[in-house]
Amino acid sequence: MSAPTELPMLPMAEAQAPAGGDIATGARRFRVEGMDCAACAKTVEKVICALADVNSARVSFGTGMLVVDGDAPDAAVTAAVGRAGYRARPAEQRVQGPQVAFWRRDARALSTTASAVLLLVAVTASLLGAPRVVAEPLYLLAMAVGGWSIARASFAALRRRSLDMNVLMTLAGIGAVAIGAYGEGAWVVVLFAVGTTLESFALQRSRHSMEALLELAPAHARVVSGGQERTVAVEDVAVGMDFVMRPGERVALDGVVRSGASSVDESPITGESVPVDKQPGDDVFAGTLNTHGALVVRATKVADESTLSRVAALVEQAQGSRAPSERFTDRFARIYTPLVFAAAMVLAVLPPLFFGGDTGTWLYRALALLIVACPCSLVISVPVAVVSAVGGAARRGILIKGGQALEDLAAAQVVAVDKTGTLTLGLPQLQSVVTLDSNGKDEALTLIAGVEQRSEHPLGAALVRAARQRGLLSTNVEAFRSLPGRGAQATVNGRVLWAGGPRLISERTGALPPELGDLHERGETAIALGEADRVLALFGLADQPRPEATGVAATLRQTGINRLVMLTGDSEPVARAIAARTGVTEWRAGLLPEDKLTAVEELERDNGAVAMVGDGVNDAPALAAARVGIAMGAAGSDIALQSADVALMSDRLDRLPEALSLARRAMSVMRFNVIASLVVKGVFVLLAPFGLVTLILAVAADMGMSLLVTLNALRLLRHSPTHPHQTPTTTRVENATANACEKDCCA
Repeated sequence: MSAPTELPMLPMAEAQAPAGGDIATGARRFRVEGMDCAACAKTVEKVICALADVNSARVSFGTGMLVVDGDAPDAAVTAAVGRAGYRARPAEQRVQGPQVAFWRRDARALSTTASAVLLLVAVTASLLGAPRVVAEPLYLLAMAVGGWSIARASFAALRRRSLDMNVLMTLAGIGAVAIGAYGEGAWVVVLFAVGTTLESFALQRSRHSMEALLELAPAHARVVSGGQERTVAVEDVAVGMDFVMRPGERVALDGVVRSGASSVDESPITGESVPVDKQPGDDVFAGTLNTHGALVVRATKVADESTLSRVAALVEQAQGSRAPSERFTDRFARIYTPLVFAAAMVLAVLPPLFFGGDTGTWLYRALALLIVACPCSLVISVPVAVVSAVGGAARRGILIKGGQALEDLAAAQVVAVDKTGTLTLGLPQLQSVVTLDSNGKDEALTLIAGVEQRSEHPLGAALVRAARQRGLLSTNVEAFRSLPGRGAQATVNGRVLWAGGPRLISERTGALPPELGDLHERGETAIALGEADRVLALFGLADQPRPEATGVAATLRQTGINRLVMLTGDSEPVARAIAARTGVTEWRAGLLPEDKLTAVEELERDNGAVAMVGDGVNDAPALAAARVGIAMGAAGSDIALQSADVALMSDRLDRLPEALSLARRAMSVMRFNVIASLVVKGVFVLLAPFGLVTLILAVAADMGMSLLVTLNALRLLRHSPTHPHQTPTTTRVENATANACEKDCCA
């Protein structure tokens, strides 16, 4: 909650803590529990830096993660954290045993509960007219039981010259007892203990989200070797080994299906709610659920390098990053806290000393102002929102790489999107057949598919696929010969035929048929079937827009995106045709990779923040140039996972407006949290010197705002509603493309 403030009377060396990222290669990581403010994290950081054999340490309050660079033993690190009033364990160490209620496994929660009961007994005794000799010891006991952990943490903070919320609350409690306000002192300590306990519980929900994700991956795999099955730890499974997945089991490691067929629930990775059909040759990911059917899978990655592990690590790193808004609140807190602390000291001393004021009255007002000096809610308002937003997005298959990326995504006014493989399926399909002799369309398709059967060109493969779907493949194919850069030639059913584009047509016939221009005007790529020096038929092929592309374009406009621009290396007619079918109103065609980069820079200069959407490989320059680069279909791409600011794990474009909506919602939550915290603090700072704020009201307002901003941020963990334009999940791209092809070609 409050940022640490250095006490000038205790000069010490600053703790060494890098601004972000891991401190050093091989640095050890620990999970720290019990921290409920940013100052707590700073205190832990300084305690660890004071250990021998520790080079540097960094604590992320948002994730509760401590990173230590040095040779100090793990036991020394955890003991030092314990002396500071918190608990630590190595990050790789999982909590063992059955899960029990938070209040039963946490000593601080138990002491808080006991202190609340004691306070209730003390209040009841006072209301029933019990003498002070009975009520006051009960109040003191409630303070002692509820405040022991607060006092211990404050002592550790003072030793490291940090003025945090624990120090301020301890001083407030001691001051209340000093002026005889036992009841209010007990209320201050108990309310603060209750608030921090509830807040810690809420924060743990967010901090443990990625740890829970990792636990989806089984600890053991059923390996197949020599026809026998044996169960081994996943850490012992090497790349290339086969393992068996039975119905209802989670996939142990990333791999490729060798045999069997099933449907796999990939929601932990991609966020897709509909299981994806799997057959030999398909990829599967660790942590996903095999719903029915047995699979034999060959491991392609070891356990520590699985997509699930990498996503969890990247999300954890992103949650610990510092957003620009967080840097602002920290800078504000560094100024605000010492100023208000100094004002409280002045308020306690000057009026009684120089103006004859009642010492007890002005000390009481100073104590109220001292409590208000904690900018608790302000300092946690941004990091908790970042942790919740990044964690919530990851559970929906959207990987946002930190607070900076979150804010940049929310600020985007223009979306630039690559065409092939992003706005379209990246799979050419047969659109039209134009016969130029007496052959029918089916016969022409049979012949050209025969020529292209052994071709490796994507357009040739599309023609073969279309013929296979109609049962028109010919088996009487001989003398296949590739014509590099031009086409192919083969003998089909005894006829020597050739297939190719405009260059081969000109070579063989000396002229281009006029029908070729019609296909080009429609944005179709033309392939000719010829025999000797004449063209028998023309085939128009085109990439197909994703089924959800039209809805996405409309949704983006509704969410406030000013411009949606398609960038493509294809020709103007192709770009125009795809734009017309997807609802995109602006495009730039014929672009090389460096041209896309220039286009993004121009859009950024003219319109502000640009989000560039691509595949993370071919569009790398443009993705890097944009304010925020978004890679789609990143689950199977290590490059996309590492390079993009935002990675859409599933190969679905409708995750894009969801990501934008979540980012803007997160920014709205951050703004509300910061503004509300500033307003409440400002009001109480103004009212406290006039005696209009009681100690109970001050601590209730302080902890109430902290809980409010925490709970408000935790709303970002919840699933957002499905967009009205979102289309149902397609389990196999081949099925969708086949249906589209049949619909467009059979007319």
